[in-house]
Amino acid sequence: MKKFTLNLKKCVFFSALLTFIVFSGFDLPEDDTVVIQNLLNKYHDSEAQGKELKRFELNVTNTGFCRYRKVYNNGKVEYYAFNLSRFKTLDYYGNAERGELYLRTKNDDVIVQVRNDRKGEIDSTTTYMVIPLKNIDVEQLNALAESLRNVNSSTLSANK
Repeated sequence: MKKFTLNLKKCVFFSALLTFIVFSGFDLPEDDTVVIQNLLNKYHDSEAQGKELKRFELNVTNTGFCRYRKVYNNGKVEYYAFNLSRFKTLDYYGNAERGELYLRTKNDDVIVQVRNDRKGEIDSTTTYMVIPLKNIDVEQLNALAESLRNVNSSTLSANK
């Protein structure tokens, strides 16, 4: 019985090892929403707002929403959000060191909310969201554009 148990342990160990080796050799494709969020967070230029910006949050959910929240030192909060199924195109104005990324939508699909501002509370919509970026090159911008198109087409087909 001990010999059978020892052989069973060896068999389970080697089959688990073989499974690990087989699956570690393959690169699983990363979800496009994760790629978008990682690129935007990695290349975000928080210094573009000056020392006024306390913190920012850039989130791309797996349900297809892009959310950008900026909190300033004076307490002002700006919030932008849109569904990636409404994404139309992106434009980048600047150079490899610094620039602004315009994420454009089909209509007034970007929700804009401003809170704790001296000018008052604002709830409105617009056709684009601006994200300051730094140290980004053409390959990353192309990867970002491709991921945005993939998410857009997948959310459009899922909604039909």
